Amino acid sequence: MKTFLRQQLDRYAQRLEELDFLLSREDIMADMAQYRVLSKEHAQVTQIAGRYLRFKQREADLAGAREMLDDPDMAEMAKEEIASAEDELQKLEDELQRLLLPKDPDDARNAFVEIRAGTGGDESALFAGDLLRMYTRYCERAGWRCEIVSDSPSELGGFKEVVIRVVGDDVFGRLRFESGGHRVQRVPATETQGRIHTSACTVAVLAEPDEAQAVQINPADLRIDTYRASGAGGQHINKTDSAVRITHIPTGIVAECQDDRSQHRNKAKALQVLSARIQEKDRSERAAKDAAERKGLIGTGDRSDRIRTYNFPQGRLTDHRINLTLYKLLMIMEGDLGEVLDALKAAREAEQLAELESSALPA
Repeated sequence: MKTFLRQQLDRYAQRLEELDFLLSREDIMADMAQYRVLSKEHAQVTQIAGRYLRFKQREADLAGAREMLDDPDMAEMAKEEIASAEDELQKLEDELQRLLLPKDPDDARNAFVEIRAGTGGDESALFAGDLLRMYTRYCERAGWRCEIVSDSPSELGGFKEVVIRVVGDDVFGRLRFESGGHRVQRVPATETQGRIHTSACTVAVLAEPDEAQAVQINPADLRIDTYRASGAGGQHINKTDSAVRITHIPTGIVAECQDDRSQHRNKAKALQVLSARIQEKDRSERAAKDAAERKGLIGTGDRSDRIRTYNFPQGRLTDHRINLTLYKLLMIMEGDLGEVLDALKAAREAEQLAELESSALPA
């Protein structure tokens, strides 16, 4: 294990002793707010310190086993113990590295996924529909719930724009790297001469703010319009002005919802989307400042970035940020996204670990 990691982990062991002492004090136990904060930190520190203690125990076991190699009667057993200890130590080191990485509190949140057709006309809109299917199928596999917030269907069955809300555990943390430009190369259904066309869509993944964040928008900064919803929903949806469009005047950001028959519920959903978009605007501006100092491995999620290419003639998916190429495109389009998302997460963790190591170096 690298020295800087041991130094970090030694601090957790020391902090655990401090927290044990603090939580035993009567004045802190009497202050429930402070007690809850310290208890939460104690649980997190205990997890890391406990795994580190196990790591040091297995290091001692490994050293002892190596000493037994010189004893002919114990050599075979020592070799087995060495192999077992080395395997567990590697797993423990990988786990401890992940536990030390800084955590984004938004990762545990639900998310809005916005898909918009770009260059390519009707074919781009059809591809937007394919991306929607891919994400909803993946969400089904993950045990998450999806609901359409707003959509603008195209004439051929795709979408000019569609926004879905995804509800589940660690949704934003899992999907956050899908933000960016998605390019497709294939023969469109409308192509009569069999030529391959290139089209594009953009995807934006926004963390759903909690209620406290959502209500911080000044009502005086909002313009709220109602209109008659279009699309599916039967006769009722076309007879009432149940759809809601909300404009945040200072930023010009717009959100709308027409999914529900209730204007009140549509307004609540639109406010959630609006709040998420405003929050993402702030996040993107901060990320742009960071990127000016250091170009990230994953990138900032800029909507204009071409992050991925879907090549149907070759059955190939390429994620350009991490140089990942998989020849299982049809499976991926059916929701088998796990390998791609795992690789993106691993790349981000490697970048964070490098940052952690560089920050630990003496100036």
